[in-house]
Amino acid sequence: MTPRLRGLQAGMICGALSMVSPVAAQDASQGSSMMQSGQMPHRMMSPGLIVPTMNPSNGRKLFAEKGCVVCHSVNGIGGGDAPALDASTMPPMMNPFEFTAQMWAGAPAMIEMQKQELGEQIEFTGQELADIIAFVHDPEEQKKFSEADIPPKIEKLMQSDAEGGHEMNQMKQGDGMKMNDGQSPQ
Repeated sequence: MTPRLRGLQAGMICGALSMVSPVAAQDASQGSSMMQSGQMPHRMMSPGLIVPTMNPSNGRKLFAEKGCVVCHSVNGIGGGDAPALDASTMPPMMNPFEFTAQMWAGAPAMIEMQKQELGEQIEFTGQELADIIAFVHDPEEQKKFSEADIPPKIEKLMQSDAEGGHEMNQMKQGDGMKMNDGQSPQ
């Protein structure tokens, strides 16, 4: 995990924890973690609340496999029907819950696009979403992103779209959800 992501995650956790429990905030800032049913370690926020460890490398894989790349681009690779998600355009510090809230605000348009482009709505686990958010905010991991990351099934959908197989005019660059300016969606 890059220093930027560690800072993002630790800052968000410690800020939230300082309001809930000074002891828990201290534990989080020192990197304590716990295991849940053999899953990746999570950071304890307060009793009953955890924040998953964010893995930008796994997020790079998921960004392509889940089909995010059909509509969104990173480093000029991907679709243009939705905003580019280059780390260089993201705020230097972003609360992942705010990122998710912005996705939620754009959900109706995104779901419609997913159904038209992919044939169904994309479903994410909390861990998958955390990893994708980590990838979107990690410039070093984004440098590794290439067309070789795109599975053949997703690449075929993208080629079909480029050839006019899908007409998507609901959410073009600059319209709909804005993920890269730190502001609320339009």
